[in-house]
Amino acid sequence: MSLDTLKLALAVLIIVIGVVGFYYFDAQSDLVRVPGLMVAAALAIVVALQTEVGRRARDFGKGSLRELRQVIWPTRKETAQVTLIVVALVITVALFLWVIDLGLQKAMKFLIGQVS
Repeated sequence: MSLDTLKLALAVLIIVIGVVGFYYFDAQSDLVRVPGLMVAAALAIVVALQTEVGRRARDFGKGSLRELRQVIWPTRKETAQVTLIVVALVITVALFLWVIDLGLQKAMKFLIGQVS
């Protein structure tokens, strides 16, 4: 068994201990239990980041943030315009489908002899 495997097993064990402790101390206030669980999770993350898998995950996260900074976000005006276009198209398609549905309903009533 490699050292990375042992570290990952330790991280899982820390999480399990945190969750078991969270439920074991059920009589305690959530102000005590939740931070304890968060500390266990943070400790498990720190241990897991020391492995090769953790290093790759950290590098992936850094790369994702770098790419996110390069995104050109739309302005407020552009967002509002696109939103209005989408809403108008949804309403148009809904009305079109409603008309088609009414037409099909009338056709079916005519075909089965329930002409009104």
